Amino acid sequence: MASDARNAQQHPEDPLDPLSGRKILAEGGVGFHDITEAVAKPIEKPPMMWWPAFFLSSAVLGVLLVNLGRLFWEGPGVWGVSNPVAWGWAIVNFVFWVGIGHAGTLISAVLFLFRQDWRTSINRASEAMTIFAVMCAGLFPLIHTGRPWLDYWTLFLPNQMGIWPNFRSPLLWDVFAISTYFTVSVLFWYMGLIPDLATMRDRATTPIRRWAYGLFALGWRGSTRHWVNYEKAYMLLAGLATPLVLSVHTIVSFDFAVAQLPGWHTTIFPPYFVAGAIFSGFGMVLTLLIPLRKWYNLEHIITIKHLENMAKIILLTGTLVGYAYLMEFFIAWYSGNPYESFVFINRAFGDYAWAYWTMMSCNVISPQVVWFKRVRRSPLALFILSIFVNIGMWFERFVIISTSLHHDFLPSSWDYFTATIDDVLLLVGSFGLFFTLFCLFARYLPMIAIAELKSVMPYAKPHHHGDSHD
Repeated sequence: MASDARNAQQHPEDPLDPLSGRKILAEGGVGFHDITEAVAKPIEKPPMMWWPAFFLSSAVLGVLLVNLGRLFWEGPGVWGVSNPVAWGWAIVNFVFWVGIGHAGTLISAVLFLFRQDWRTSINRASEAMTIFAVMCAGLFPLIHTGRPWLDYWTLFLPNQMGIWPNFRSPLLWDVFAISTYFTVSVLFWYMGLIPDLATMRDRATTPIRRWAYGLFALGWRGSTRHWVNYEKAYMLLAGLATPLVLSVHTIVSFDFAVAQLPGWHTTIFPPYFVAGAIFSGFGMVLTLLIPLRKWYNLEHIITIKHLENMAKIILLTGTLVGYAYLMEFFIAWYSGNPYESFVFINRAFGDYAWAYWTMMSCNVISPQVVWFKRVRRSPLALFILSIFVNIGMWFERFVIISTSLHHDFLPSSWDYFTATIDDVLLLVGSFGLFFTLFCLFARYLPMIAIAELKSVMPYAKPHHHGDSHD
């Protein structure tokens, strides 16, 4: 501690402004060893708050498992699906969870290619969030088919039964898009973990932990050859992952845009869905990291500047989403198509007006508070905002699906969609799955990218003078 104080006096310029993009993002003049200790200690001895969070998440996960058992026994009739609202909440939840996963890829790959060093404190948790969100998303199309034991029919597998997928179906496009996105995200996440797994291996005090971390560290010893290969592989994976930020949710939007249904058949859906996905993804990142930085004593690593930067991205993407909402109304009016006009007037003033204005309030109005510096630098205010963002984005998907379907071309087919208790429990249970996986991640793996964070510290620069804080 005395050494740390002495070094802080020797380097009065540290810490530097996180917005400079090239300097240390951790505050307090900490060094390499301090970063390792701050990240590794909670894994070796989890904080007290981890246990109630894990048990609560596991209990909600149990709700999901029980609900799935009832669904397989009774069939999709336990949902509120009807004719014409045949998709119901399953597809709403699917699109919602796919969107949640977009912030991880953006933070990890896109900001890495643009050399935004502030990403290094939040990219690991964001990448894990992406993987778990995609797993939750993939659950819903599988059970929505009604016969999940035949879901392998969607795969391009030569077989003696002559089952071939319909490549003109947007739902098949989802199979390829989501599986590709999940595979690249896992590889990118695992590649960044390798040096940190070696650190945990070297710190392990039990044979089992040493063996487990050593197995997945792939013999990492930190040699020059290891680092050269690591940097090449990481750059290639970042290049592969970057187009997925645009392509995956664009393909998801095609589920709607290629239909002839008023309210869906519009060319604004791809950019609109991508902006909304990044919007909701950053909202979930804030929801996860604001409590964790407090429980894990990481305020000097995940700083207020990080939260402020993410809040600004939420403001930007929220404004883009609001622009898309208004543009949909303009195009419906400008087209002169009475069916299009009716759909959007019905959204705002019809049976689902309560859902529409909830969406508008959460997605367009609430992010405007970020204009105030006091709000965007307040962890509590940003945590509340992040909850509103995710509520609003779920309602956005609900509004798009329900209001476009419940009033069909034939008035005799009109119906009001009402969710059942099984719909609600399935949605709540998916959050249980997500938070359980994230709790296990925070318990056994470094939540902060130790090696990457060290690489942007001033002491890693070749022309930095003084003690390296090793």
